[in-house]
Amino acid sequence: MSDLRSVCVLLLMLGCWAEDVQEPSVSELLWKANKDKVRSDREPLVIDDIAYDSEGQRNADPCTSGGRCMWPKSADGKVYVSYTIAGHYSSRERSIIERGLNSFTESTCVRFTRRTSQRDYINIQSDSGCYSYVGRRGYSQTVSLDKQGCLYHSTVQHELLHALGFNHEQCRSDRDQYIKVLWHNIQNGWEYAFDKINTLNQNTPYDYNSVMQYHKYAFSGNNQPTMQPYPNANVEFGKSTQMSRNDILRVNRLYKC
Repeated sequence: MSDLRSVCVLLLMLGCWAEDVQEPSVSELLWKANKDKVRSDREPLVIDDIAYDSEGQRNADPCTSGGRCMWPKSADGKVYVSYTIAGHYSSRERSIIERGLNSFTESTCVRFTRRTSQRDYINIQSDSGCYSYVGRRGYSQTVSLDKQGCLYHSTVQHELLHALGFNHEQCRSDRDQYIKVLWHNIQNGWEYAFDKINTLNQNTPYDYNSVMQYHKYAFSGNNQPTMQPYPNANVEFGKSTQMSRNDILRVNRLYKC
């Protein structure tokens, strides 16, 4: 009887420990998954976790400002985004991806649907790290969710938000009113990750809890913070493990849900 009681106590302890263990933030996961990745010639130009066709495209204005890369809205008011998932994922890995896809159905008018014959679609596969194009590119466009490090709910949502047309929070046009970039702590060659973009902010506030916000040590070259919240330096940020209310609101406003 005492042995059974000991087993029960141990199981309770393990259960409490499991509840205390938290999934790392999306920015930590992306950094680890993409760090030191060497991509093949068949993969696109990838800067951080954003894919581009060329260096010139990277320097262009955001495509959503003119609606050039938004996914079309159907007559029923829904935005249908077709997708395929590569066969090299296990059933468990596929379920993580599908959970991320389905999470948009719960809170937005976006519907990720399996491709039949649609011309434009996202092709989810395990390439080198986590990355996506920003917005609709046309024809097949890769969303890479590497089996080694990218299969988390937060990273799936993050890359899908890129595919819908959203950039990183710390690159918002009004970033300097809320985040102070500590340029001297950034790893040499990664400064472009903090370039401000002429973003459409959808009349929503800067969101420290956005799944698109990186953490304070992102791209650090000396283990010191690269970002500091402003004016309150004590605000926590970059710890999101899923889309925030503002992330959802922005999708709905961009696509006029």
